[in-house]
Amino acid sequence: MCLGHAGPAGDNRRPGLAGRPGGHVDDRELLVRLGAGAVSGDALAREAGVTRAAIWKRIEALRAAGVEVEARPGQGYALAQPPDLLDVKALRAALPATVAAGIGSLEVAWSLDSTNSELLRRPAPPGTAVLLAERQSAGRGRLGRAWASPLGAQVCLSVRRGFEGGLARLGGLSLVAGVAVAEALRGHGFDTVGLKWPNDLVAGDRKLAGLLVEGGGEHAGPVHAVVGIGINVRLPAASAATIEQPWTDLAQLRGGALPPRNAIAAAVLAGLLPALDAFDRDGLAPFLPRYAALDALAGRQVRVLAGREELAGRAAGLADDGGLRVLTAAGDERIFHAGEVSVRPQ
Repeated sequence: MCLGHAGPAGDNRRPGLAGRPGGHVDDRELLVRLGAGAVSGDALAREAGVTRAAIWKRIEALRAAGVEVEARPGQGYALAQPPDLLDVKALRAALPATVAAGIGSLEVAWSLDSTNSELLRRPAPPGTAVLLAERQSAGRGRLGRAWASPLGAQVCLSVRRGFEGGLARLGGLSLVAGVAVAEALRGHGFDTVGLKWPNDLVAGDRKLAGLLVEGGGEHAGPVHAVVGIGINVRLPAASAATIEQPWTDLAQLRGGALPPRNAIAAAVLAGLLPALDAFDRDGLAPFLPRYAALDALAGRQVRVLAGREELAGRAAGLADDGGLRVLTAAGDERIFHAGEVSVRPQ
């Protein structure tokens, strides 16, 4: 894909906008062009060699994808926020050399149904495959829940790699991934990020990010797993209004300038990929103390829903296998496992 780009320092030329055969306008190029400053629909149509109606159609498509495109009287179209697009070269440059060397493939897609689904559709890679998307149209969360994913507003990525030891070992994988991502975000100054069992990252009891682990293989042999991560970076108001649970994003936590999304994604990968290597080698045990330092439920009263059963008690950290330990009012200890329960602080 050919992108318009700014000239050298001191060159005030704006990125151009090229049309495509059949009057198609590339959405990424249009987004970059709008990010250079307000521009009229007529000017965009002339640059691209298409009709103004074609430009209007693409502007509406960007809005439908969650991009806040303003129409300013006397100026034309402009973005409410400058575009912050992902880029493979920038990502690789920001990764530690040892981590980058271990990645077999690193891709950034413009729009997918789901990065997890796309990696699962592909043949198993010989090494580690990393796929990011500017937008997911059918992102998924735990228990089949939809994951809202407006264009350019999150870090949505999936990692696929093989593991030894059979399917049973994958039970703790989401906990390991959660530890790695939370530690990476804390390393960028987001000190309130914690973990809500089994696979949510939270800040102040508001959901910041989610994880979804999928895969398959032999019961006692090699398996392939896909670890999907979605982090709210800066959600536009229209998209945020459709979320039905308490949520937050990095922009709210920082209250000011954010690191570029490339830097956030690179930090996550720099923490996650070595953690997956360590999990494959050493299992869950070394991560349990690290999880405990991030546990947002420990010592708190919780309500556990497991099928038709509802149990109130006090969260008491993780069991050795990654299950949630809950102490009931009667003094009994119950252990719940991922995929069976929903936990909400009372």
